[in-house]
Amino acid sequence: MTDLSSRDPNWWRQAVVYQVYPRSFADADGDGLGDLRGVTERLTHLAALGVDALWLSPFYPSELADGGYDVADYRAVDPRLGTLDDFDAMVAEAHRLGLKVMVDIVPNHTSHLHSWFQEALAAPPGSAARDRYVFRNGRGEDGQLPPTDWPSVFGGSAWRQLPDGQWYLHLFTPEQPDLNWDNEEVRADFRTTLRFWSDRGVDGFRVDVAHALVKDLGEPLRDIGPLAANSEDVLDSLPPGSHPYYDRDEVHEIYRDWRRTVLDTYTPPRMAVAEAWVPAARRARYARPDELGQAFNFEYLEAGWDADQLREVITGSLATARAAGASATWVLSNHDVVRHASRLMLPPGTDVNAWLLSDGRTPPVDPAAGLRRARAATLLMLALPGSSYVYQGEELGLPEVADLPVEVLQDPIWEQQGHTHKGRDGCRVPLPWTSTGPSYGFGPGPAWLPQPASFAAYAVEAQDGSEGSTLELYRTALRLRRKLLEGESLTWAPDSPPGVLHFTRSGAWRCVTNLTDVPVALPPGEVLLSSEPAAGEEQLGLLAPDTTVWLGA
Repeated sequence: MTDLSSRDPNWWRQAVVYQVYPRSFADADGDGLGDLRGVTERLTHLAALGVDALWLSPFYPSELADGGYDVADYRAVDPRLGTLDDFDAMVAEAHRLGLKVMVDIVPNHTSHLHSWFQEALAAPPGSAARDRYVFRNGRGEDGQLPPTDWPSVFGGSAWRQLPDGQWYLHLFTPEQPDLNWDNEEVRADFRTTLRFWSDRGVDGFRVDVAHALVKDLGEPLRDIGPLAANSEDVLDSLPPGSHPYYDRDEVHEIYRDWRRTVLDTYTPPRMAVAEAWVPAARRARYARPDELGQAFNFEYLEAGWDADQLREVITGSLATARAAGASATWVLSNHDVVRHASRLMLPPGTDVNAWLLSDGRTPPVDPAAGLRRARAATLLMLALPGSSYVYQGEELGLPEVADLPVEVLQDPIWEQQGHTHKGRDGCRVPLPWTSTGPSYGFGPGPAWLPQPASFAAYAVEAQDGSEGSTLELYRTALRLRRKLLEGESLTWAPDSPPGVLHFTRSGAWRCVTNLTDVPVALPPGEVLLSSEPAAGEEQLGLLAPDTTVWLGA
């Protein structure tokens, strides 16, 4: 099967991919919720920005128990977001503009409203319908205790009991029952889903929770033990591949099957990227050419604004990608984390949840300083070999909306964890397109999450054509990146002063970032682009604090 929109089978290796969270991108029908027609109407923004692809977070039918990651039907569009015809029109327009399209695939769990789970609820224990999920009898004399001590990511037990006494597994919310990937019907159905979207012109897939599909379901089920409250700690403490439900070796059989039977049957092959929260050495396995081909590098996102730490992460990430035969990935923000224009200004060791609970007041974050650091971090990221994943709104310099009133919060974390964790709504506030209007151009009426008045100054309309704006910086950087980028390696300068990152790329152009709080000597060379062009120090041969420059030979 040939897709004329994408002739280069390796387009993804050094692509810039723009993540669209559909419900917060653009609202075409005025119901306050972003939709597919809204995405289509704003695709010219992405084309003008200069990205290579857009990745759509889930747009499937969902009751939004987890922001759309509770999928009720994998081969349909949520009626609130549009129709399959709207999806096809969006893909066609994206391809006309030269943009690839990626979609989220959520294979670990379904919604509890999925027809399979509804069938399982109506079926007796031991039935074929229940075997598509993970049902077990409880422990204790009357089965009143959960089958294991496995915790939910969102707090509490990962098991919920039904009236008939059996328990089902949900590593996330109770509305997201985990599938049983030992069941061949489950595997076959997801092959069908991958083909369904590939046949509609989708160029690639982002695989949600890619490390959790396969569980050790041999009887008796294994407890995790004292570290159950923190599953990340236990993942590091157990022998690789032996965790009862995370990063098991058998999960790679699934991805090899996808590659062989679906992804590589298209011309060009469909790409895929794993969301796998695993140690770097294990992450390489997901990115192998005969599996998904690429995996997200979260070490970079989690690194602080520290030159030594970033250099170590960059060097290690490039080595991991090379070991897999893949290209590296870089990301600073997404729909699950505090936006980097705010996060990078938090002092090391800050409890981010406590900061959110204080409405972003303790410690305070200077928006101007945060934006300066975010711009420098972005220019550094875009100079690195590999693919950069950009989250909607970061091209506007949007900060986290940390002071959302608790009565408007939608993230299930708020309720699941007893109002002790504010959740992820602050990075999901709808985008501002214009400087006026009830939702700053997001739609004709109010948005599903309230936007602060400060968004007016960040709007696309306010920044378009404005020299020095963050939007224009992204546009310039992406245009220049296309001209400069070749090869997938870098060479660190041997004589960088403390607190400075300096490396050379193929073609002898260089990237220099000053992560200190004082100006440093600027290496010789033509300044091609600066994250702070109005700083003035460059004329004096100095690189200002929190600034990145690209230098010609």
